[in-house]
Amino acid sequence: MKKLNRREWLKWAAVSLASSVVLPTFLTACDGRPEPTPVPEPGGDEPTSQPSLVWMITDLSAAGLLAIYRAVSREATGRVAVKISTGEPGGHHYLQPSLIADLVHEVNGTIVECNTAYQGGRSDSAHHWQAIRDHGFLDIANVDLMDEDGEMQLAVQDTTHIAYNLVGSHLANYDFLINLAHFKGHAIAGFGGVLNQSIGIASRRGKTNIHSAGRTQDVSRLWNTMASQNDFTESMAAAAQSVADYFGDRILYIDVMNNLSIDCDCDSSPAVPEMQDIGILASTDPVALDQACLDLVYAVTPTDGNNNSPLIERIESRNGAHVVEYAERIGLGNRNYEVARI
Repeated sequence: MKKLNRREWLKWAAVSLASSVVLPTFLTACDGRPEPTPVPEPGGDEPTSQPSLVWMITDLSAAGLLAIYRAVSREATGRVAVKISTGEPGGHHYLQPSLIADLVHEVNGTIVECNTAYQGGRSDSAHHWQAIRDHGFLDIANVDLMDEDGEMQLAVQDTTHIAYNLVGSHLANYDFLINLAHFKGHAIAGFGGVLNQSIGIASRRGKTNIHSAGRTQDVSRLWNTMASQNDFTESMAAAAQSVADYFGDRILYIDVMNNLSIDCDCDSSPAVPEMQDIGILASTDPVALDQACLDLVYAVTPTDGNNNSPLIERIESRNGAHVVEYAERIGLGNRNYEVARI
């Protein structure tokens, strides 16, 4: 199977996404197509480290999700947690049960979540369980609110902002984690991808700890102690690394690029997506994976009905790419990647 490095991938993505042509496979530039103009890359110059491998499929279906899991060749064994966002009541862009059910069944997994720090429809267990039922997740699998019975500490390598990470105590019940993320915009972070495992797996106090860059864990002070943007995203990267360290090679990352709203699934009234769906990407490297998704957003040539400008504005107005750059800096992963198409 032909693999493309990041620069080659950006060129081909620009052609494919601009023309809505689904390329059958990645080939060298020998089919008579003109060489497209290089695409601007978020985060500056292309890294020079050895590339991580990212897999991609354009089949946005249950079968496509199952196929990309199998392609990565990291088998989920033991007690498997499948981390998703269950979606704020009122929202509708979260990953649907019909999309994820086959994967969850394949790995005999449990869907896992934690309560939100902000006051909303999932900030306490009773209301969160209602949202889980209403959104259909209990119809396909067992679900676990990991912070329902408390929290536990994970050590962090980078203590620039946070001394430790507070996560749901039930995390200790699992041997393997599939981080199944919906890639989209985010009102605070700029975008949300797999690096959001920092927030998603954190307890309510842990979320507050990250948002405040270690200044408080008091949920009642969440909005009064918000850190500077870079301090927040650097805390996110450090917390995400703590989860990766906890599982070691027993973790797998998947980004689903559909319903590409500027708003997160934690928004009860998310903006209507202005971009077309792109596909599903997966990797064992969360930094490479989120970088590849960012690059795909930037590779779109804006057209009527497929406008990436609002999402790019959301990302850049929050300096969202900094979380990926900082995650690479602290050793969580690698922004240099190769892509293999399924």
